[in-house]
Amino acid sequence: MPDLSRKKEREGLAARREPYWQRLAAGAYLGFRRGPDTWLIRYRGRDKRQQYQALEAISSNDYDGAKRAAEEWCASLGAAAVRRAVRGSIKEALETYLADLKRHGRADAAKVALGQYKLAVYTDALASLELEGATKDDFLEWRDRLTEGRKPRSLNRLVRAVVAGLNRAVELGHLGNPAAWRLRPLADDTEDDGGTAVFLSPGQRKALIAAAEPFAAALLRSLELTGGRPKELAAATVGDYDGESLRLAHRKGRPPKLRVRHVVLSAEGVAFFDEQTKDRLPKARIFTEDGSRAWERHTWAEQFRAARDKVNEEARGKDRIPAEASAYSFRHARISELLQLHGIDPLTVAAQTGTSLRMIEQAYHRFIASAMREKLAAIKETT
Repeated sequence: MPDLSRKKEREGLAARREPYWQRLAAGAYLGFRRGPDTWLIRYRGRDKRQQYQALEAISSNDYDGAKRAAEEWCASLGAAAVRRAVRGSIKEALETYLADLKRHGRADAAKVALGQYKLAVYTDALASLELEGATKDDFLEWRDRLTEGRKPRSLNRLVRAVVAGLNRAVELGHLGNPAAWRLRPLADDTEDDGGTAVFLSPGQRKALIAAAEPFAAALLRSLELTGGRPKELAAATVGDYDGESLRLAHRKGRPPKLRVRHVVLSAEGVAFFDEQTKDRLPKARIFTEDGSRAWERHTWAEQFRAARDKVNEEARGKDRIPAEASAYSFRHARISELLQLHGIDPLTVAAQTGTSLRMIEQAYHRFIASAMREKLAAIKETT
């Protein structure tokens, strides 16, 4: 759907008889017919009857005028979905969304969203812009200001949180153009987008664990033994370990759903988790930052970088840790070794590590062929 608020985008549309439409509210759409370059409005009410109105007195370059005229025409039909239209700032629109979450008993979700908005919006010039007049350029420039020190995945997550809030605010009566904040996600270099993964050799992993602080070393070792995500291991409790397997969970999808799995542990893994959970209460976190505080993403990232720098002070050649490596690299190494060295089939590896066959194919495809050949050879030997 084109962003009709942008003159350049309107001019780039192909001439055709059917108008290009942009949603204003439930059932109400502003239209632009390229060729004659005229505006019109369509509305479908509760009676399901579709109505149209040409906005003949509006200049083809006057988007704001066309939008106001369309809103007034819809209001005359009783089309307003809310008591009154709200003209306010982007910050005010997001606060309306937060209030709506709390109204529906989602206080925890509101708390998480508030943290994201404080981090990404409230201290930025975007917060004070009028939502009604904000353009795609405003949102693109805002995202550009957030890029420093953030990876695409983190940035995309912040943008999605803002988009969700503004979309709901529009449904609740705030005036704005959803096409303005509908941004194409940035390319991500992590596993879920099939990008290039950083693989650490056993020697590199051993050096990192030895160089890390004790609590960070334990977290890294757990990643090596399970192939889990750092966030999953950081959230695991003593009660999640049953002496043979470890329950791990993560949220994925849109909207995110909790996905739970039980990772089967090797004898070495059992011995490690026995030691980590010995004489501890079921609800206690297995891994903590300092013996009490829960791990957070930025703290384990800092600890990993410190260990990496320490290793690289003396390491040379292939023993050096790449600058692109992270705690996540322990997960990549585990998955690749399960496929390549241990010959475990991709479906089982996907189930144990909480990923998909599609991601296995994209990030680890070079290991699948050899595993498949071994499976076929085994079938041949038994027939």
